[in-house]
Amino acid sequence: MVIQFKKSLLFSIVFLLGLTACGQIKEKESIVDVSNIEKHHKYYSNTDKTKLNLSDVEWKKILPEDLYLVSRKANTEASFTGKYWDYTGKGTYYCAACGNKLFRSDAKFASQCGWPSFFEQVDKSSIVFKDDNSYRMNRIEALCGRCSGHLGHLFDDGPEPTGKRYCMNSIALDFEPDQKK
Repeated sequence: MVIQFKKSLLFSIVFLLGLTACGQIKEKESIVDVSNIEKHHKYYSNTDKTKLNLSDVEWKKILPEDLYLVSRKANTEASFTGKYWDYTGKGTYYCAACGNKLFRSDAKFASQCGWPSFFEQVDKSSIVFKDDNSYRMNRIEALCGRCSGHLGHLFDDGPEPTGKRYCMNSIALDFEPDQKK
């Protein structure tokens, strides 16, 4: 009984430390893996950079519920649960809501915060930022430059050469592996 309690307490502490490491102090709804759900819709493109301006009603119709909650309602998946938090494949990461190119895998690093972390975005327009003062914290929210969907947050504690840590929700990302030659 005591051992079970200690394991439970240890897990709780590790979980809370993970939330604190990425600036998230309150757990939002748990996000499930939607990799088997068809996410690609008529607005999804890995090449079109046209800014999307869809209504919330339209986004709700075309996105899987869990992706909608993160992308459009700024929810956060639980730490250490997303499919890309410790993924090491070589390729390109895209916005799961619209297909906008966001990161290359060579900009990804193991931050141990429980979410995928990158030190550099693909280009200056791929991600835009806004102040986020939710939960009595001052953070910088990272949004897709094409669809304005919530991706995660930007912190100043990343590795060189940028010193930045783009702390992203796995569910907000799609990954396309590099083609073998």
